[in-house]
Amino acid sequence: MRASSLFMVVLIAFPAIAAAEDAAADQAGQVSYYRDVRPIVQANCQGCHQPAKRGGDFLMTDHKSLMTAGESGSASVVAGDPAASYLVDLITPVDGKAEMPKGKTPLSETDRKTILNWILQGAKDDTSESAKVTFDAEHPPTYVRAPVLTCVAFSPDGQLLAVSGYHEVLLQKADGSGVAGRLVGMSERIESVAFSPDGKRLAVAGGSPGRLGELQMWDVAERKLLYSVPVSYDNVYGASWSPDGKLVAIGCGDNSVRAFDAETGQQSFFNGAHEDWALDTVFSKDGSHLVSVSRDMAVKLYEVKTQRFVDNVTSITPGALKGGINAVALQPGQDQVLIGGADGVPKIYRLFREKARKIGDDFNKIKDFPEMPGRIYDVAFTSDGSKAVVCSSLDGAGFIQVLDVSEGKKLVDLEGPLQAIYSVSISPDNKQVASVGFSGDVLLHDLETGKKQQTFPAVPISPQTAAAH
Repeated sequence: MRASSLFMVVLIAFPAIAAAEDAAADQAGQVSYYRDVRPIVQANCQGCHQPAKRGGDFLMTDHKSLMTAGESGSASVVAGDPAASYLVDLITPVDGKAEMPKGKTPLSETDRKTILNWILQGAKDDTSESAKVTFDAEHPPTYVRAPVLTCVAFSPDGQLLAVSGYHEVLLQKADGSGVAGRLVGMSERIESVAFSPDGKRLAVAGGSPGRLGELQMWDVAERKLLYSVPVSYDNVYGASWSPDGKLVAIGCGDNSVRAFDAETGQQSFFNGAHEDWALDTVFSKDGSHLVSVSRDMAVKLYEVKTQRFVDNVTSITPGALKGGINAVALQPGQDQVLIGGADGVPKIYRLFREKARKIGDDFNKIKDFPEMPGRIYDVAFTSDGSKAVVCSSLDGAGFIQVLDVSEGKKLVDLEGPLQAIYSVSISPDNKQVASVGFSGDVLLHDLETGKKQQTFPAVPISPQTAAAH
């Protein structure tokens, strides 16, 4: 331990010890690992110290691993003894900088005191048994029954389908012949998956609802987590790549829209213009601008370089918009987007205003398509932009339509009956539509005829586990 760090630990420890003694008679002064310490570690440390990415050969995902030494050989936490706890040394700032969290602002004084007091009080584990289940590549989730699926995406070469699971993304062979890989991470719920333009990386947006959002970046060939970025206090959504593959954008449950350097995971864009959850994002055709949609019924446009909010793409007239917007897709070769949401009407908007806004206008709207049943959850374009695929759900039933973009009309309904559908993806050759939703299966349809071609389970179901229940 550095002498200067030890000095700082002692300075902090004396008042903390006094505070802990004062609190001993009052149960409210007890620090809980699960309620108080775990969220701090989760938000600041687990991006680098989790089963899929063991920074310093040190895990911080549960109490047992937190008490274990990493490659330094020093005990991370010694119950009742902050001065002997290497973790305290790592998080204590010296000249305004701390070794952990690496490359980030040091923990706040409040967070450091919480950890310190927890150690002083014996570093007890109050995690419930039901919350101690952990997953990694060697211990992936097991499934009694098929889970509800939230997202699916074809790889750029058409060989793989990335499909959401529980605590994981499954890489399915696109012909339905089996699982090619399982990307097991920290996020309980996966909200969005997006392959990089070259197909070498997969961005995954999700999190643990009500606790933490997470952006994961995976090496597809190696099935390896490149980095994990904790974001905000709730799930994150709508991952999208800039055309040059240098940035990844997400929408957040804290109403913000963010973008990150795809190579390093460093945040490079932030804007909080939305008034509700931002649910999807897409870049303009040259990557200079970013578009987001939200439960606040707005489509917003930003300049990436300056992080500046530019304009509401949609109307600002009260009552003009009918419900939140869930999905957005850029028309290839055009600065135009297709959106869909609560009103069930797919719409195409131009991104850049060509005349001054007037109250009551919706000038940027180019066309409406026929209304779909229920709420639209996802939209997608073919690679040439001539057709679009839109999915919606109503009362447990799902609907998928293929649209003629230039004519503004429906071409075909994909063959059903379908349970609720939440995500669609079009194969790179524009011949197939993959969809997922409530059934837990991956569905493949012929885009031209709408005929169902194949259905296969997204996750492996364990007969032993199912039988035990």
